Amino acid sequence: MSVSRRYFLKRAGLSLFGVGFVPTFLRRTAFALDQAAASARRKVLVAIFQRGAADGLNIVVPVGEKDYFAMRPSIAIPAPGRNTAETEAALDLDGFFGLHPALSSLKPLYDSRQLAIVHAVGSPDNTRSHFDAQDYMESATPGMKSTPDGWLNRFLQSNPRAEATPFRAVAFAPSMPRTLAGAAPALCAQDLRGFRLPGGPRQASLAGAFQALYASTSDPVLGSAAHETFEAIDTLQRIGVENYQPEHGAAYPNGPLGRSLQQIAQLLKAEVGLEVAFAEVGGWDHHVNEGGVQGQLANNLRQFGEALSAFSKDLGDRMENVLVLTMSEFGRTARENGDRGTDHGHANAMFVLGGPVKGGKVYGQWPGMKPDELNEGRDLALTTDFRDVFAEAVLRHLGARDTAPIFPRFKVSPKRLRGFIA
Repeated sequence: MSVSRRYFLKRAGLSLFGVGFVPTFLRRTAFALDQAAASARRKVLVAIFQRGAADGLNIVVPVGEKDYFAMRPSIAIPAPGRNTAETEAALDLDGFFGLHPALSSLKPLYDSRQLAIVHAVGSPDNTRSHFDAQDYMESATPGMKSTPDGWLNRFLQSNPRAEATPFRAVAFAPSMPRTLAGAAPALCAQDLRGFRLPGGPRQASLAGAFQALYASTSDPVLGSAAHETFEAIDTLQRIGVENYQPEHGAAYPNGPLGRSLQQIAQLLKAEVGLEVAFAEVGGWDHHVNEGGVQGQLANNLRQFGEALSAFSKDLGDRMENVLVLTMSEFGRTARENGDRGTDHGHANAMFVLGGPVKGGKVYGQWPGMKPDELNEGRDLALTTDFRDVFAEAVLRHLGARDTAPIFPRFKVSPKRLRGFIA
């Protein structure tokens, strides 16, 4: 054969990482009922990275802050008022904050207390480099470039499960994101529909040939990964990824985030052992013509909000055990620039969605936007370290007992946790 083993694994559309991954994906009949019961109780965390530094000030708008409007004469989102239509102004949250009108699909979730917001949150490191800031947030070690793994992978390492399947941790991305990189096994795919063997009518015979080929390898890591690859492909064929129909009238938007969240929902319903999922969406770096109520940011937010709303609607009662956490590497400058856009800033806003969330509230201490209150005189100042938000998710939702291995050199204090999880 001219096709190498490693090339085949890559072409199969699936990546499995982690040394010591025991190749026992599906427990047999004796274990099936216990697995189904465990799946019904399992807590799930879905992390969504908005790559490019989303403009938190125009997403969760401080309409009660006069300086906000003064600093953004052409892109500010108007405050809700009697003479302003809903589609032309921020959607009131609590009198001081408003939601960008393109996120109207999320307002019912906020009103029903399934959605919470943490504002003025971010990294204590002041870098304005996308690459460094994303690396620091995904490793959860701000200022340290030498960290070998991601914070969610360290959670998996420090909380092993004997019954874990290859679908315990899944990332929907072109390559394994830093968040899930590390020694613990994790699966990475851009689209589950690409998990198939080439060959058309000869697919079954090709699968048998490749399985025999990998069975003879002397590389235990490669052999284990190959075994899990075939098991995963079989499972995805069994659950029918291509034929999935969302429930409860949910309609996912076209686009990468909508597709990723739909496939995460399908994995959850198939009870394949999912505990941690990761998805990402780019396009948030708006230096030029960002727009206000309409424009580039609004278009991105509309897709973003509709994807989250559809995910929540599709899962229905299953959302009781699901927590969705959104993040972006840093925010944007308080002042708009000369190109009617915004430049790289500091603190930002994060969304927290799900059944365990104490929603209907904007959490965090507001730092103000007067010139002497801004970070370096230009950005929203930080009042919540993003690691405290991550820590609350793993402690109160996923049930981690010790955060020291997950957040090295960072002491989690109960006093700093915002209390957004019941």
